[in-house]
Order: sequence, then structure tokens, then C-alpha cells
Amino acid sequence: MQRIYNYGSFLQAYGLKTMLEEMGCEVEFVDYHPGECLVSTEKTRKGLFRKLYKVTEILKIKSSFCNKILYLDYKKTFGKKYFHYLGITSNKNYFPVLDLLVIGSDEVFNCVQANENVGFSLDLFGANNNAKRLISYAASFGNTTLDKLDRYTIKSKIAELLDKFDRISVRDENSREIVFALTGNEPDVHIDPVLVYDYVNKCRLISEIRETKYMILYGYTGRFSVDECKVIRSYARERGLKLYCIGGLQHYCDKFINCSPFEVIAYFKSAEGIITDTFHGSILSIITHRPFITIVRKSISDSYGNEEKLVDLLKRFNLVDRIAVDVADIKGISNSTIDYTAVDRILNEQRERSKKYFEENIRIVD
Repeated sequence: MQRIYNYGSFLQAYGLKTMLEEMGCEVEFVDYHPGECLVSTEKTRKGLFRKLYKVTEILKIKSSFCNKILYLDYKKTFGKKYFHYLGITSNKNYFPVLDLLVIGSDEVFNCVQANENVGFSLDLFGANNNAKRLISYAASFGNTTLDKLDRYTIKSKIAELLDKFDRISVRDENSREIVFALTGNEPDVHIDPVLVYDYVNKCRLISEIRETKYMILYGYTGRFSVDECKVIRSYARERGLKLYCIGGLQHYCDKFINCSPFEVIAYFKSAEGIITDTFHGSILSIITHRPFITIVRKSISDSYGNEEKLVDLLKRFNLVDRIAVDVADIKGISNSTIDYTAVDRILNEQRERSKKYFEENIRIVD
């Protein structure tokens, strides 16, 4: 998922790459061929239709013209500005000869989805790879469930592909249940690389942000409704805060922040608070020790929800009290504090487990 124009995707890729390099590995990213979209929506239209849909989506956002230009520039220049940090170019790297191929992290197993850039990609399940050893790390099925695998009649194919892995690591309970049901083997469960790699203390590319008195609304463009954004902006105003949007453009935000993935962490560190409905928005809040609220959205039919991975993440760190199922809940949640000493204790234990997992798999191919 390293080529996706998304902060979370970039940071998990950079974190995983850096961790493996620290263990003495030479790292290269492998590309995949998108597969057929099993779910068809207006978002799956290709070429010009897809571009027009995206532009229309942005135009509908109730935000300033300046913010819209900043957002479009962010999307247009993301790869050119930041992919060199990952060592990737415009040339695709398909099926290289490797000692160890690591699939993940991110939603590499999310095969029942409408995104034409992914679809049901067999490559993301290791098909036709040229590696001596095949493993996954903190891979996720996202909101693909056993029921959806049944409905789209691909359960046996997924089982066949998973059986060829030498070892499987997932990052959430839904993914664990799927792997166990299809293979009969209990997979390892690990945390995302953005949690494992100690960005705050190790990454020298993170600078200080001097702006003060702002809160962050972090989510994909337009996923917060007009009514939700009204409530959130009113909440920010009551606290005397500006509302900054990062990652996606939202209604009524004061400012869209167009910055590097490393600067995102700096903005989180200096924020008075964060409201998000994303997995990595929650993770960035955790590693920067900020007060945050996570909106959990349910999957209905083939719509894209986030409850599988978000609820699981917050349960693992004893942070379920940060969950809001409605924006009306944010005031009550914000009155409670987070015991980050206890959170860090869990985090450090999980970091050691991840390190051990990689050491074991690297040792085998040495």
C-alpha cells in the first residue's frame, strides 16, 4: 500500500522499512496488480468518470476556495514530494527475487471493496511471488468479513492463498477470525508499524510546530457530514480553538493543512485535541499522547465502515472510552483523561513482540 496518497499508508510503509533496515535487512518495496472490484459503486468508475466524481466531491465541501486548492495540491504532489523517502520511483517493481516477502501492514487483505486501485488483488495474497519465504505482518481484512467472502464466493480461493504463507500476522480480531476459520491455524496478532516504530523519539524528520490553540479533524474527505462538522466546529469554538483538517478536506474547517507525513506527527503533538474516524488518526493520537475522540462507523451492506479495526485497536490499548458513535458524544468523552503511562506499558510490550516476530523470520532465511 506504499503508493497510496495517504499519510497513514506512507507512515506504516516508512516505519516498517526503517524497522527492517535497523535489523540489517536491505529493503525494497514490491508492487501489486489491482484486481477486479467485487463491489460496484459510482466510486469504482474509471478514468475520466472517476476524476470527475472526485472533483465534484471536493466542490461540494463547504470550505474556502483556498482550502480546496491546498487539498488538490496535496493530492497532486504527494508522490512527487514524499515517495523518495521510501526509495520508490515511478517504475513498478513486480515479482522480484527475494529472501523474504512481507505482505502488509495496512488493509492488504481487504479484497471485498470498491477501490479500483486495489480490488481483489491476488498479488496481495502472495500469488506468483519469487521469495524464499512468505509472511504477512499486521495485515488486515479491513471491513471484509467471512460473510462477505461467502457472499462473493471467494472463500475457498482466499483459503488456498493463505495456506501458502509460511507465517501469518494480522492486526485485528476480524482478520484473526478469518485466517483461523479458513486455515485452521491461529495467526500472530501484532500492532501497526506506526505504533511499533518509535517515530516520536527516533525520527529526525519531525520538526516542531509553533502554532497554538487548534484542534485537528482527521479523516477522509467528506466522510464527516455537514451536520457532524457543525457540531465539531461549535465544540472547537467553545474551547477557543481553530479547527484544522489534515488528510482530508472537511466542511467548515478553518484551515486545511498541506504538509509532509512527518509534519503531520508534529501537528498532532501540538494539538489541543483530535477528532478522527480513522485507524491511523487514532494511532497518531496515541503515539503523541494527545486527548482524542474516535468516531466509529458501522458497515452497512457493502458500505465502508470502520468498526472492525477501530474497536479492536482501542480495546487492545484499553481506550474504548474514547469511542463515540455519534458526534453528540464528544463533549462527555472529552471530559475524561487518558492514562498514557498505562497505554505506553502495553505499547512497549507489543513493540517487543513485533521485534521478536521479525527476528525469528529473518533468522530463518539468513
